[in-house]
This record gives sequence, C-alpha cells and structure tokens, in this order.
Amino acid sequence: MKKRTLGKSGLEVSAIGLGCMGLSYGYGPAAEKDDAIRLIRSAFEHGVTFFDTAEAYAQGENEALLGEALAPFRDQVVIATKFGFEGGDVQKGVNSKPENIRAVTEAALKRLRTDRIDLLYQHRVDPGVPMEDVAGTVKELIQEGKVTHFGMSEAGAESIRRAHAVQPVAALQSEYSLWWREPEKEILPLLEELGIGFVPFSPLGKGFLTGAIDSSTGFDKSDFRNVVPRFSEENRKANQALVDVLKRIATSLNATPAQVALAWLLAQKAWIAPIPGTTKPHRLTENVGADAIELTAGNLSDIDAQLANITVQGERYPAHLQARVGK
Repeated sequence: MKKRTLGKSGLEVSAIGLGCMGLSYGYGPAAEKDDAIRLIRSAFEHGVTFFDTAEAYAQGENEALLGEALAPFRDQVVIATKFGFEGGDVQKGVNSKPENIRAVTEAALKRLRTDRIDLLYQHRVDPGVPMEDVAGTVKELIQEGKVTHFGMSEAGAESIRRAHAVQPVAALQSEYSLWWREPEKEILPLLEELGIGFVPFSPLGKGFLTGAIDSSTGFDKSDFRNVVPRFSEENRKANQALVDVLKRIATSLNATPAQVALAWLLAQKAWIAPIPGTTKPHRLTENVGADAIELTAGNLSDIDAQLANITVQGERYPAHLQARVGK
C-alpha cells in the first residue's frame, strides 16, 4: 500500500484508510465483535495504517472496538477520532465547548487504549462556540501530548480559516465522491492554499457506487440510508445511470466500479486519502486493491466526459442533518 502525507502536517497515512463507523453504527445491526476485530486486523495486514472512528459511533463502542483490534500494533497505525456531539449522541445536537472537548478526549484515550490520539477532528462545527476556542482547546491538548494533529469535518471555508489561524488543521474530513463533487468548488482550492489534507468519507457513495445497490434493494430498518433522499427508490433508479458508466469504465480497466471510484479520488490530489468502510472481507480486499490502479489523463477525461451529462438525483442528507454541514 502506498503512503500519502496529509497536506503540510507531516502526518503520513496509507493511501486508502478504513472508515470503521459501519462496524458499529449507521448501516443496520452492528457486526459481531470477533468478526469486526478480524476485519480491522486484516486491513492492517493489507497495508492500511489509517483508521477512522468517533465518539458518536455507537456512543464510544466503535472506539473501544478499534482500541482492542489495534492494540497489538498501535504504534504502527494512525488513529483518528472525533468530538462534537452532546453525550456522543447525534440526536442531541452539537457540543464543542472546551470542557466537553477535554472530557471526550480523556474518555477516547481510555477506550482506544492509547496515550495519544493521532488525529482529533471536530465532528461538526458548533455555531455556539467560537472556532478560536475550539482550535485553542485542541492546541492545548496537543501541547499536553494527548493529541498529535487537529482535524475538522464537514466545515465551511470561514470556519476552516479561523481554526487554522489558531492551530494548523492537518486534515478536513468531508463527503467527496463521483456522485458528490461539491468540495471541488471552494473547499479543495482552500485546502491546497492552506496545506491541509483531505479525507473523503463515503467515497463509494454509501455503497451505491459499488454497483451492489439498485432500486429494488431493501435496507434494515435501522439503516441511515432509509432517510437519505438520494436513496429513495425513485432516486436510486434515476442514479443507476452513473453506476452504469462506472461499470463500463471498470470493465475496460479490468477493475470493479468501486476500485475505479476510489482510484479516481486518489488521482485528484496527492494529499487525498479516502476512508471507505465495509463489514465484508471481500469488499476490504477489493477496496485496498484500488491503490494499484493508475488512472491515466485519458481515463480521467473519459470519466468526466461520460458523467458530464448525468445529474445525480436527491439530496445527500435529510434537511435536519444538512443544516449541520458547511458551517
């Protein structure tokens, strides 16, 4: 697995990381603990050194799972986690008060079985707390040796600039993929200007870009995608055109749609490191295989040309969650 450095931070990670949320939260029932630990350790054996979690993923359970799985090789990996929701519960709203940042960090260190968090993100911007106070608190935690790098998630340009002026931001984590290219307008140029790395989550469109989901797919009642407008049956049917293009391109490259989608992200900037998540060993192997795919300028032009006339249907979040992004 190739390595990448997130912006000017000096933080080196595997080109493809592992988003661990889905092992505990968000996409139906949690995986069996032993299976999840095996998957995480298999990712490490495949060369993955970048693992992503958050307090809000099953209120700390995902952090505890990751801590146990990575304990044998803790010093060989980069662990990223996040603060920013009241009690670690997304339903209760945001909380980035300095005292909460500190409390969440101390709890995460215990759950992760570590003495430092390599990359600590603010999960969502808290409009009630000045960004200078948030960045200043993380700066203190870095000075104390409890955190190594500061990150933000789904933040807007002004918040990123304000935070970065207090404590350099190593990475921004936001959604970015072939079916959500909004970051290209303002965010990617800003990150390039400031020397901040980019960590795309949902790089496979919450599974849709793999080609394994169509208009007839049923989701578990606890699956987050049930409330995502883009995943309505009507919109899945309309958005199939994008997957059909991906499949054609993948066939020509002797790859899978998921591998092309990940390789496309890797080809955008040298400081981008996507974090696809999965609960399935064969999907893990498929995803890390994208690191070996080199898309040529011709391939990239072909992808852009074929997707230019396709308009993705449906919002990526329901309204109440959309209100929390881009602040």
